[in-house]
Amino acid sequence: VQLLQSGAELRNPGTSVKVSCKASGYTFTSYYIDWVRQTPGQGLEWMGRIDPKDGETKYAQKFQGRVTFTADSCGSAVHVELSSLSSEDTAVYYCARQQYDGLGPFLDSWGQGTQVTVSP
Repeated sequence: VQLLQSGAELRNPGTSVKVSCKASGYTFTSYYIDWVRQTPGQGLEWMGRIDPKDGETKYAQKFQGRVTFTADSCGSAVHVELSSLSSEDTAVYYCARQQYDGLGPFLDSWGQGTQVTVSP
């Protein structure tokens, strides 16, 4: 299993950014993909997830209205687009594959991370 993310991004405040995550080594449509970010000095923050099979999404309330997940089943890729950026969105963004066991969902494979920096 491999999740390969797009490269680092630098954006001005108020603009948008799109980060991509290409999956390989497994059946792409069989697993949800989650997006998680890590801001400087803080822990991991869950942003939501997408079902690549049908594009169904679930967003964390904090990001509702500002984030969009999309899936490209032909290219085995998912994307996250975040708009109205501020300095507080400066973070490393990760995609991760969601699995289930007897205790519930967990993330078993992670992308390498994409640094997004928001600065004037």
